[in-house]
Amino acid sequence: MAINYGSKRLVVGAHYGFRDWLAQRVTAILMALFTVVVLVQVLLPGELGYDKWAGIFSHQWMKVLTFVVIVSLAYHAWVGVRDIWMDYIKPVGLRLALQVFSIVWLVGCAGWAVQVLWRL
Repeated sequence: MAINYGSKRLVVGAHYGFRDWLAQRVTAILMALFTVVVLVQVLLPGELGYDKWAGIFSHQWMKVLTFVVIVSLAYHAWVGVRDIWMDYIKPVGLRLALQVFSIVWLVGCAGWAVQVLWRL
């Protein structure tokens, strides 16, 4: 006689948990460090104006760092917004439409930010 204890439910799912939790923390730390770097440069002596801002972002290393932060911000926002859509929007078609809109919006914003960055 076979004894079956517990549920026979097969546990499946997206399994985003740890990976997205870690991605949120890493991108948040990166954005916080970037904020500190920019604040230090802004607080250095000198008049705060266009020339100072252009000077901060004129260095190649700062452009690369800013680009990485823009990508990190877009991914950080995507993970958060996607989780909101998955948790609170039950109709699949509406959830998919909102996710597609969110992706298009975030990619557009990131593209615009990079365009502004590389014009300096």
